[in-house]
Amino acid sequence: MGPWIALAIFVITYGAIASDRVDRTLAALLGGAVVILLGIITQETAFAAVDWNVIFLLFGMMVIAGVMRRTGVFGWLAIRTVRLGRGDPLAILLLMAGVTALLSAFLDNVTTVVLLVPVTLYIATTLRLSPIPFVLAEVLASNIGGTATLIGDPPNILIGSASGLTFVDFLANLAPVVVVIFVVSAGAMALVFRGQMTVTPEVRAAVLAIDDSEFISDHRLLRVSLLVLALTVIGFLFASVIHQQPATIALLGAVVLILVARLDPDELIREVDWSTLLFFVGLFVLVEGLVATGVIAALGTRLVEITGGDQAVTTLGLLWLSGIASAFVDNIPYTATMIPVVEQLGTAGLKTDPLWWSLALGACLGGNATIIGASANVVAASAVARAGHPISFTLFLRVGGLVALLSLLISSVYVWVRYLV
Repeated sequence: MGPWIALAIFVITYGAIASDRVDRTLAALLGGAVVILLGIITQETAFAAVDWNVIFLLFGMMVIAGVMRRTGVFGWLAIRTVRLGRGDPLAILLLMAGVTALLSAFLDNVTTVVLLVPVTLYIATTLRLSPIPFVLAEVLASNIGGTATLIGDPPNILIGSASGLTFVDFLANLAPVVVVIFVVSAGAMALVFRGQMTVTPEVRAAVLAIDDSEFISDHRLLRVSLLVLALTVIGFLFASVIHQQPATIALLGAVVLILVARLDPDELIREVDWSTLLFFVGLFVLVEGLVATGVIAALGTRLVEITGGDQAVTTLGLLWLSGIASAFVDNIPYTATMIPVVEQLGTAGLKTDPLWWSLALGACLGGNATIIGASANVVAASAVARAGHPISFTLFLRVGGLVALLSLLISSVYVWVRYLV
């Protein structure tokens, strides 16, 4: 009965998370607690299952992002982008999408969206245009850009920690296809939104007159935080050379930044998104219940039987399965569930590297299809709705679905050519 009970708890918890009727963190923690209380796994096994490399990597980057938020650099960057676009709404939209994609590669995409959406609302209001096209473009770009690196999107952090793949591995294997996907997606978004991007010369002049110097509130803190962020990223690049895990590097960067900037650590720690970190803890325990009872092993065996053990069919099947699944459920719990399945497929004799990249591409890019597919989507939609501009499920699907479909098609060709031919 153990496997069926573990599976039932997982499905009920997953359903609660997907419904948005129960706080996802509470659902994950309750599900994990029930797994322990029913004796499916022991508390010691549950605690050992938590991937602390993931938890502390996220914690460190959240602290660094929190310090950078205080400098006003993100607002300054947005206004400079407006200047670069010469006040043309479509050019601004595409440039803001590019900035978002780049930032999301080095800060997690939820943090990037949280920082840029308020500034975007301000820009759209000044342009006297709906902010929805701008925010949609940024959200989609954040999920695309975050796919390129180990730290850009939570699914990649999970995959990197489980597989041992480094920051350089992610950059070398995913960045090339992400650049292509972004360019194609930007072109698609330009076609979709071009009819909504008209402003008068007077409005354009008002936007260009905005003083960007007002946004930088602390120049010293900005210089220090940019230096520490740069050194942290360099540390990620050379993590395998110095034999350190990304979590250690991120934590070191966060601590050094707090010390050098002479900030109050208590205040910064209170600003950390503890809800997300505890959500991960609950997920790790839930998935361990499936692993310990043999559910994951059985699923891996079944997948091998369905695909006949064919590397190409399994790899591309995993890419599309991940893309479709991540369109309707949060890609974080989905990835946490599929990681042990990939490990089981490796045990069955398949090469795991193509499988890891397919899982990463599918989980990160498929989340663009719907408003509930990724955490960044939900966060951005909530922010825009509070400003009086709700984004409907169908509107998001019309744009995001197109971008997700193009992304998965390009990814399929890339995976086939690079890993399977």
